[in-house]
Amino acid sequence: MRNTFHLGLLALVLLCTITTPALGQDDVGYRGWGPRLGLTIDPDQFHFGAHFDIGAARKVRFQPNLEVGLGSDLVLFCLNAEAAYRFSSNWDSWSPYLGGGIGVNIASDDNDGVTDDSDTEFGVNALFGVERGLSSGDRFFVESKFGLVDSPDVKITAGWTFF
Repeated sequence: MRNTFHLGLLALVLLCTITTPALGQDDVGYRGWGPRLGLTIDPDQFHFGAHFDIGAARKVRFQPNLEVGLGSDLVLFCLNAEAAYRFSSNWDSWSPYLGGGIGVNIASDDNDGVTDDSDTEFGVNALFGVERGLSSGDRFFVESKFGLVDSPDVKITAGWTFF
């Protein structure tokens, strides 16, 4: 399991490095990074992680992220490649967005110390949320993510993107 996790993390870092356009572009390109945390339903967990915001177009962004879920005698590593469409270009108000993505989900299950099982699955999810730009230039968001194929059923996440 460790080798799979390390390969997944390396793939995310390489993807972000290779696909990141030049800094300082107004509408597209690298926008920032930040922390995220929330609750997961099925499995019932608390999750935390980090994301990169890479603009693809004026209202579209590519947002790879890594989330670690703890609880239900399970540790779940989720490496996601997600894209989202923001409906408004006005950052002074809350604006909805829709998106989806694919991911690698690595579960490590501790069976009362008797055995340590791990499982890796590729998943698909859909997401929607609201986001607001702050006076500092940073952004705050709240989103819901729904597992469509081999992903946690529901995730409610809050996050901050620093620029």
